[in-house]
Amino acid sequence: MRSPDRSLLGPALGLALAVGVFGLSFGVLAAASGVSLPRASAMSMLVFTGSAQYAAVASAAAGAAAPAIVLAGLLPSTRCLPFGVALAPLIGPSRVHRLLGAQLVIDESTAMALAQSDPARARSAFWLTGIAVFGCWNAATVIGVLAQSAIGDPRRLGLDAVFPAAFVAVLAPLVREPAARAAAAGGAAVAVALVPLTPPGIPITAGVLGVLAGLALDRRA
Repeated sequence: MRSPDRSLLGPALGLALAVGVFGLSFGVLAAASGVSLPRASAMSMLVFTGSAQYAAVASAAAGAAAPAIVLAGLLPSTRCLPFGVALAPLIGPSRVHRLLGAQLVIDESTAMALAQSDPARARSAFWLTGIAVFGCWNAATVIGVLAQSAIGDPRRLGLDAVFPAAFVAVLAPLVREPAARAAAAGGAAVAVALVPLTPPGIPITAGVLGVLAGLALDRRA
């Protein structure tokens, strides 16, 4: 793998820090729901998908059965399947690259990679962002669990709004073309419409599939 492009370091670290704030709120929520530090840390290291972790912890806090908790965690993660397909050529040729890279296929690394027009920059953006977010997310989880009693409800401090705002900023360069804007708007409409009707995880999964379907139809046209 080439040495990282320094122009990508700032955006990758900035996004990682923003996601770290989101990880902090996850640690607080996990502790408030009775999840121990070892379990919360293991979830952040092994699952490493914010929406899935939130859904699983929220389901557990609501008293859901084990199968429902697992399903709640799996549903949001299904959106990473098309991400993996899109990023496969960028991750690297060896099995080691693919094994390690699979753990870093998340919204942020995908958005950063796909925002680059040059394949070499896209590969660097993927690895830089994935590693930076992984480090910040796991560190923030530990801090959030340990500081839960002092922080209280993360929504009271507006911590839950930092991650969505940062992610929208990263996605902005991807929706410059009319077809991309139409696909994004359609996917967002599908997700919003399903929020009051379906369990957590399904709206965002359906929204992502809607975006991919819209882009696929545009390419065939």
